[in-house]
Amino acid sequence: MTDLPLEPWQWPEETWRAKVDRVRAGRNLKPKAWPNGARCAVALSFDVDHETNELRDGGKSVGRLSWGQYGNRVGMPRILSLLAKEDIQASFFVPAVTALLYPDEQRRVVAEGHEIGLHGWIHEVNTAVPPANERDLHLRSADTLEKVTGVRPVGMRTPSWDFSEVTLAIERELGLLYDSSLFADDDPYELIDKGEATGMVELPVEWIRDDAVYFNMNRFQALRPYTAPETVFDIFRREFDGAYEDGGLFLLTMHPHIITYRSRIWILEELIRHAKAKGNVWFASHAEIARYVKAQSGL
Repeated sequence: MTDLPLEPWQWPEETWRAKVDRVRAGRNLKPKAWPNGARCAVALSFDVDHETNELRDGGKSVGRLSWGQYGNRVGMPRILSLLAKEDIQASFFVPAVTALLYPDEQRRVVAEGHEIGLHGWIHEVNTAVPPANERDLHLRSADTLEKVTGVRPVGMRTPSWDFSEVTLAIERELGLLYDSSLFADDDPYELIDKGEATGMVELPVEWIRDDAVYFNMNRFQALRPYTAPETVFDIFRREFDGAYEDGGLFLLTMHPHIITYRSRIWILEELIRHAKAKGNVWFASHAEIARYVKAQSGL
């Protein structure tokens, strides 16, 4: 007779401790000062999912696929136009399938001075993929983005911020500078892999600094947008103000098919104006910030 797996409340200490210790936050990497006397760093990022959200789930809804196409037809041009007008560099995390669908879009992103980072193959859920397949998908994604853009990515944001027990090992195999998928701090920190300091930088995310949680919609599920754009702006502004007061990092995650509607794009526009009005804020890509904090900390 096969023994049934233990319930979590039955686990011996070594089991739950090993799970907790697998990937941990290590040394805080918030620098004593940001470049050129800036009070805080602002990292604007866009997860360029386009059709891959629906493709990952089987690709059955033409309507939801067309929603993804909006991100390419309308969302990305609006974002890139705004960033060019404000002279700001940002980071774009791109599933490999998105890059294959829209190679010219990714080439434009790089040509305009922005960073492209890894975001899975088809926006798969890492914890639902066998480890060997996860490794293959991430390695193929890195090769694909490099082939499309001519630039090898140095950072990863896992799709849906889903991080498996082998994700960090794969990132280390890829030689990445940083990850931006985890939540253990407000400010950059070093990643610890099973007790070993890795030298990799984590640029932490948070759902409250993500547009999707406020505006996402699925008509066949109990998922409806419920937050007014004015409220979302207030949350983002308060997060920025807190980072500014602390001299830390403000990292914002957005999606081209969500933030760029006519009733929402002003949130990003006003947030940039608010930050610039402070007069001493460093807008930078994730890679630039990771390189700076790593150099300042001596990693």
